[in-house]
Amino acid sequence: MVQTSRAGADPGAAPPRPPGPGAPPAGDRAARRSRRRGGVVPWLFLAPALILFLYFKFIPMAQGLKMSFYEVRTFLGDRYVGGENYRTIVTDRSFVDAMWHTVLLAVGTTAGSILLGLVLALLVEGQARHLWLVRTAAFLPVVTTMAVVAEVWRIMYYPAADGPLNTIIGWLGVAPQPYLADEHSSLASILAVGVWRGAPYDMMIILAGLAGVDRTLYEAAAVDGAATWRRFRHVTMPALGPVFGILFTLAAIRGLRVFTEVFLLTNGAPNGSTEVLMTLIYKLGLQRGELGIAAAGSIVLFAATAVLTVCVRLLRRRESLG
Repeated sequence: MVQTSRAGADPGAAPPRPPGPGAPPAGDRAARRSRRRGGVVPWLFLAPALILFLYFKFIPMAQGLKMSFYEVRTFLGDRYVGGENYRTIVTDRSFVDAMWHTVLLAVGTTAGSILLGLVLALLVEGQARHLWLVRTAAFLPVVTTMAVVAEVWRIMYYPAADGPLNTIIGWLGVAPQPYLADEHSSLASILAVGVWRGAPYDMMIILAGLAGVDRTLYEAAAVDGAATWRRFRHVTMPALGPVFGILFTLAAIRGLRVFTEVFLLTNGAPNGSTEVLMTLIYKLGLQRGELGIAAAGSIVLFAATAVLTVCVRLLRRRESLG
């Protein structure tokens, strides 16, 4: 007896064709489609942020690069000048001085903030309950508005004999200092503010690195008779190598892009002794209307930051491979 077909099936329909010899199985095709959908979904979530970045960051950067090759004239139309704006930056005395001041501040604040952050991290490391209060107090400069910080330091730097800092150093027998009012001490005074503000941020990152150090290494070093300094030198410092690489990059970029401290404390005075690239670019672009030269200065600063970042990454990769 012939067996009847299943309900709902057409008895006269042709049976489905089997897949060809080169066709992937249906399960593989479904998995491939699922992977494609899984790769698209994150980009859909990122799309709003990427659009904002494109509109407010990358398009203005491209426009700034274009402006750096033009003499921007509001009513007469822009005039193409090629690399003249960049030649002006390289040869102009004010730009050269601003670059030198920027490098000095970047190197000084980077070294000072990392060193002071390391000392603070070693002092407040531990599990004691009271340490959270000390860490919070030490971290306050980072979260305080720079306008408030600048005003407080301006008061502390008051150059008269009865100024706060001059009063303190007067107790030690040191003569009153002019601080921001003198060409020879103004840049160092701003550098001190940058170190004071950046050290707590570096401290928190170093504390996170110290938390990841294997404690058994300290115990083994102590059993071998290593003193505290040798344990710090041969255990702590090598373990913090990757952390210092990150800190160096962040602090150096922060130093190269310094603007707020200088703008609020001196605005480049006295006599341009504290002028940095960011304040000079601001004055050229928004006060003097020389947008082409200001754009060229911005591109130079961006290139310096990018080169520094790439060099640090290459050094870290070489160290990890070595």
